[in-house]
Amino acid sequence: MSEVQDRSPLMSEVQDRTIGNDDVLTAQHWRLSRALTIPLWLVIGALAVVLLMRLIAWDTLQLFAVLDSLTFVIFLPALPIAILAAVGRRFVLAITASVVMLVQIVIVYPEFASAQPVPGWAVHGPSFRLLDANVFYDNPSMAGYALQVRHVRPDVLTMEEARPTDVAQLKAAGALDGLPYQFEVYGFDPFIFFVASRYPLTGTRVLRLGEHPLMVQTTLKLPSGPQTLWVLHTIAPLPISFDQWKRQISFVDQQVRSRGAAGLLLVGDFNSTWGNQGFRDILASGLTDAAAARGKPLAMTWSQTMSPLPPLVRVDHVLTGPDVVAAQIGTVPGPGSDHRALLATIAVRPGHSA
Repeated sequence: MSEVQDRSPLMSEVQDRTIGNDDVLTAQHWRLSRALTIPLWLVIGALAVVLLMRLIAWDTLQLFAVLDSLTFVIFLPALPIAILAAVGRRFVLAITASVVMLVQIVIVYPEFASAQPVPGWAVHGPSFRLLDANVFYDNPSMAGYALQVRHVRPDVLTMEEARPTDVAQLKAAGALDGLPYQFEVYGFDPFIFFVASRYPLTGTRVLRLGEHPLMVQTTLKLPSGPQTLWVLHTIAPLPISFDQWKRQISFVDQQVRSRGAAGLLLVGDFNSTWGNQGFRDILASGLTDAAAARGKPLAMTWSQTMSPLPPLVRVDHVLTGPDVVAAQIGTVPGPGSDHRALLATIAVRPGHSA
């Protein structure tokens, strides 16, 4: 009897430790507390709503269109939540977070699956170097871009938001000495363009949708023949400009389909990603996303001003139609801008008609 009585306090202590509430840590089990589980459920619930809106109303509402453009990063919390919930024996939460994560993988898979080898004809065929940059219309100095242009020596330079004073700085620095053929959409707001080329520009025109220029359409007279070049800058999908953004993306898609994608080179700031329906429609017209094709879907371009975070969104693109290929592409810093610039080697199939 005395032995049993001696054991009773110990047994009682063990029992108290093992059958307490969810916040109790035991030698055998640990369960995630309710205080932490609830906010994690809120995060997963919010991500599930974003996915649901993607399925039933893709890019219909402004907030969700912006969130769709962030598909690569916005769902990343699902992974640690799934792991933490599984370890913490919150299995319903773990399963739900895993489902969210799997749906994200399904959504982004086409962009990763677009990687393909450079065609044989593009390896040794005629090519030129393209530098495209959204330089930011309030850039305090173009000295960095002038140095960059002199360093990379592009054959074709396309700039969005380049003011007349910016162009004057580039000229004064000698950055445009090898690019004598130039076209400028004059202005002091974000809806302006500058194109400079080693090759003659012909048939150049500016397309507007509403009050602002949307796209410069021109033809490069390459030694191998004419090459169509379109330079685009859509408005951002902000609350006050969301409807205009949708109209612009749809208009670009109509322009591509009306002309045909063959032999087309379309570059610039689309303010959209693979996560947006309008951009997917443009790709479905027959164009290839150069970065995705070269296996660089994570070559983000915006914003480079969120240090210490890297750019999280790829809104600047080089798109090519059949008979045109970006044999190489990458991002380079955009000095004084919130965008990284794109540097690409564009190969043109010999004998193709632009």
